[in-house]
Amino acid sequence: MKRIALAVAAAATLALGSIGTAHAQAKEQFFPILSYRVGPYGANGQSLFGGMIDYLQYVNMKGGVNGVMMTWEECETEYNNAKGVECYERLKGKAGANSAPVFPLSTGISYALIDKSAADKIPLAMVGYGRTDAVDGSVFPFAFTMVGTYQMQATAIVKYLKDQNNGSLAGKKIAYMYHDSAYGKEPIVALEAESRVNKFELVQIPVAHPGNEQGAQWLKVRQERPDYVIFWGWGVMNQTALKAAQKVGFPREKMIGSWWAGSEEDTVPAGDAAKGYMSATWNVAGKDVPLVADIEKVVYGAGKGNLSDKSKLGSILYNRGVSYGILAVEAIRKAQEKYGKGKTMSGEQIAWAMENLDLNDAKLKALGATGLLPPIKTSCEDHEGSGKIKLQQWDGTKWVVKTDWIDGNRQLVHPLFKASAAQFAKDKGITPRDCKKAM
Repeated sequence: MKRIALAVAAAATLALGSIGTAHAQAKEQFFPILSYRVGPYGANGQSLFGGMIDYLQYVNMKGGVNGVMMTWEECETEYNNAKGVECYERLKGKAGANSAPVFPLSTGISYALIDKSAADKIPLAMVGYGRTDAVDGSVFPFAFTMVGTYQMQATAIVKYLKDQNNGSLAGKKIAYMYHDSAYGKEPIVALEAESRVNKFELVQIPVAHPGNEQGAQWLKVRQERPDYVIFWGWGVMNQTALKAAQKVGFPREKMIGSWWAGSEEDTVPAGDAAKGYMSATWNVAGKDVPLVADIEKVVYGAGKGNLSDKSKLGSILYNRGVSYGILAVEAIRKAQEKYGKGKTMSGEQIAWAMENLDLNDAKLKALGATGLLPPIKTSCEDHEGSGKIKLQQWDGTKWVVKTDWIDGNRQLVHPLFKASAAQFAKDKGITPRDCKKAM
């Protein structure tokens, strides 16, 4: 397996060509990319990292950021925490002080890198995953839970279910089936709080990694007979769950997944068992998004696309990867506005920009990225910048957006993460920054 992983990583690096070089030099901004393209989550990683790298390539082909070219190198983590740390240590030296944000795309790896990235002054971008309490920039100056946290997402799903039940979930039973990892455990505190406030019974059902064995869990669902299942799956666990739900007769319309359980990689392999299934999302699918259409024309038209399977173009995860690229590049652009256009930015300078980002509707439209992510406005007090989701439903062939933006329960969640951040600061001996002085 290790030789296969190294071969894949090497092939991916070679495929980058002259633009994706391994070393950051003058007029170049280096991206350490902790990717996973093999293993039980490899199919997801291929789309996510393919989308992100395609966007970096696209930016370069458009002249870079005021002439500064994006460079990168991938290191295969296999979604393994220890390998993620090894990859980070290997690549950070190649970035030097001029590192672009690191996107681990793993809550476990993110947890492992919180202290390291802060010490190295390298921005850790946990976009749609990671430590919820890192929203508090006074304690976590180099960690960014941008777009949305798991706790805000979970409470937004509860809000949707409440609306579907005439404003009350009292007396209802909701099962929370989750990947038994940091990713799956992160929303539990918020769901427990919601169950107390809204007077519904919460049944917790963990599923061991990688999730291809779920017989006992779905037997419990059949015994408990919940009104809804909130599903926090990832990779092979998702298609397995949809087939198991069909087998025990649980309606997929009553099953709502997280945004990591709502892609074509989850539904297409499940066949008819996926029809009617719902999930949260913060980006749309489709190549009719102007930016995605232009990437296909410019990058793939020149034979420089990262994907070997072009059918993934425009998929949920591919478009999400593109949105990662947007966040990183716009942070670099923002940093240049303050520290010097046409210059390579340090990790510390980019962290400032990520804390002062304002991607409003007008800017997203100008990028051709309307719908790829919600408007985001970050600050020292709020490294999330949004916290909104939409609900989508699989109609048997494609994802159909069913709602407008739904905001999570800020009044419930924000005190939870502030208390957690304060405890983290106390445990680590950290003196929180004064956010008024950080502006």
